Amino acid sequence: MYETYYGLSAKPFRLRPDPHFFYGSKGHKRAMAYLDYGLSQGEGFIVITGEVGAGKTTLVRNLLNNLPSEQIIAAHIVNTHLDSDDTLRMVLSAFGLEYENVSKADLLTRLERFLRACDQEGRRALLIVDEAQNLTARTLEELRMLSNFQTDDRPLLQTFLLGQPEFRTTLHSVGMQQLRQRVIASYHLGPMDAAETQAYIEHRLATVGWNGDPSFSPGAYGAIFDYTGGIPRKTNTLCDRLLLMGYLEELHAFTEVDVNTVIRDIDEEFELPPGATPTEPAEPMPAELAGSSGQIDERMMRLEKSIVSVLSILKKIVATPPAGSATAPVPTSETRE
Repeated sequence: MYETYYGLSAKPFRLRPDPHFFYGSKGHKRAMAYLDYGLSQGEGFIVITGEVGAGKTTLVRNLLNNLPSEQIIAAHIVNTHLDSDDTLRMVLSAFGLEYENVSKADLLTRLERFLRACDQEGRRALLIVDEAQNLTARTLEELRMLSNFQTDDRPLLQTFLLGQPEFRTTLHSVGMQQLRQRVIASYHLGPMDAAETQAYIEHRLATVGWNGDPSFSPGAYGAIFDYTGGIPRKTNTLCDRLLLMGYLEELHAFTEVDVNTVIRDIDEEFELPPGATPTEPAEPMPAELAGSSGQIDERMMRLEKSIVSVLSILKKIVATPPAGSATAPVPTSETRE
């Protein structure tokens, strides 16, 4: 919608992780350096934590996009609301192996056979587990046991664990000592600072052909940072809505006032109705639906954006009286009789 209006080749602030838009802030560069270091070591666990929306999955996508496929075969798991046995099945599925209707012993045998075949081909196996904060202690122990697959001189499987900050609490809990001893590097990905947030916005816009239209005042950048705290996902959400409003209102320069207007709209949309109480979170998605979760999220995001666009257009229409029309007088006590 607003892409054509501003001469952009695509939407610059999509919510889904896209390595095409990867921006190397200080924190993201350091986190990527830890992942690269882990790859160079070829063993053990690498742990990366960060707040919700900090860009951990984008890091992974960027890493996967640049892996030498002739040297490393990687599997990426994103659904971690599973017990230990289901996690093992998910590992096999991620590597493209058959996992249905077989015992745990058969699952382990198939995985070991696959890992040894990779080694004989001169390739290493890398397992990347996202949302690691959802893993139970038993599941983590299962993953640790997989690191025991090795030849006489090298391991057959390396694992990267990415999760929210609470995963560090799990990692330092009683019973995790053996796993901690196999962590060769750990890093916490923090938010961007104000200057990085501005550079991040301009980078994403430039990636889709931005030529300065629309422009952002220093106050607009400051208001965006104050609201988002330098979290990439929150920045994307706010900037996407800002560009939508700019299209509807025919704006080519955003100020602090414009940003605060959008912020108020967003905050009002998430306010509970009078008398309503928060509900319990929904049950985790069943494992059999995990493969389609990304498609469902994408469809829901498109539907949400469509509804927001329609509502914004309707509000504009209602707020603008037809040309030449006069506003009807409000009845007073003298005219009601």
